Amino acid sequence: MNSKIQWLRNKISLQNIQGMIVSNPVNIKYLIGIDAEGILLITRKENFFLTDARYIEQVQSILTINDEIIVNDIADISKDDYENFFMFCENVGFEENYVTYAKYKDYLQKYKIHSFEETEYLIEKQRMIKDEEEIECIKKACQITDDCFKHICEYIKIGKTEKEIAFEIERFFTANGAEGVSFDTIVASGKNSSKPHAVPTDKKIESGDTITIDMGCKYKGYCSDMTRTIFAGFVPIQVKSVYDLVLKNQMQTLRQMQEGAGIKLISKMVENDFKLNGYDLVHSLGHGVGLDIHELPFINSKNDGILKENMVVTDEPGIYIPNNFGVRIEDTVLITKSGCINLTKSDKNCIIVDKS
Repeated sequence: MNSKIQWLRNKISLQNIQGMIVSNPVNIKYLIGIDAEGILLITRKENFFLTDARYIEQVQSILTINDEIIVNDIADISKDDYENFFMFCENVGFEENYVTYAKYKDYLQKYKIHSFEETEYLIEKQRMIKDEEEIECIKKACQITDDCFKHICEYIKIGKTEKEIAFEIERFFTANGAEGVSFDTIVASGKNSSKPHAVPTDKKIESGDTITIDMGCKYKGYCSDMTRTIFAGFVPIQVKSVYDLVLKNQMQTLRQMQEGAGIKLISKMVENDFKLNGYDLVHSLGHGVGLDIHELPFINSKNDGILKENMVVTDEPGIYIPNNFGVRIEDTVLITKSGCINLTKSDKNCIIVDKS
């Protein structure tokens, strides 16, 4: 049997759950490698993937005999079939953080569930620890991102618009082996860089602009995430001290990230250093990266958890001066027993583009 399905069966059994409905498409992708629309049923003895007829051929080309998944066309499933799936299951797990209340009621009625049990991010917690294949996919996505950054630094010229730069980033990704972007690309220049989640505009790059570029791509479903703050023509004096403070904390965090490190402590150290200098860390210091661009664990001072080997997380401190400028520096890193490996390797030393 598929090792991940076997893991899930063992895990729910320990919680006295005899079956589970997996409806989050990212979790389905993680468990059985399928991107097609559908729902995965873990029943007492068998595993079913229910999907639309349009996807049957695609799904069957991905699954193997070892997966032990029975594929059914939803249109062929009768009312009695639905009721029989969990006939001998007293407790059935569901993804309470993904399923809407309307879908919850629909499941209860359709499958005649005796007792629905919350699974409390069971699969998402397992996804925090990456296997070798997952790590290789993330490394490849990060390599493409590094290559793109080198290209975009040569592409950016004073007079180019934020939208033009964002479009070029996305064009490069798809032309160089990526499936596309892992999130909406951020290109924010001048005053726009003070907005952590700025949307690219028609604003043209001007001499002296601070430019924040937050970008990432997908490779075989797995994401990369990197932010660099660069400068058009020259580095403004008032920005340099903030840049140095952000970079110091970003590098310090990299040195602290390893198996067993406390997430709260790492985050607090950055928050405290920012406050000593009159600034606030207005967002999390980082987050997990995998099939989703934002996964568990979240790296912030509210999280009492610890880092574990083979987690992939970001390190992204940022300072934002409203209506003035912002600086964020971010890498995707792999946690190891003795430290972390930086998977995004692009230069962070005050890069100046289109020097006059």
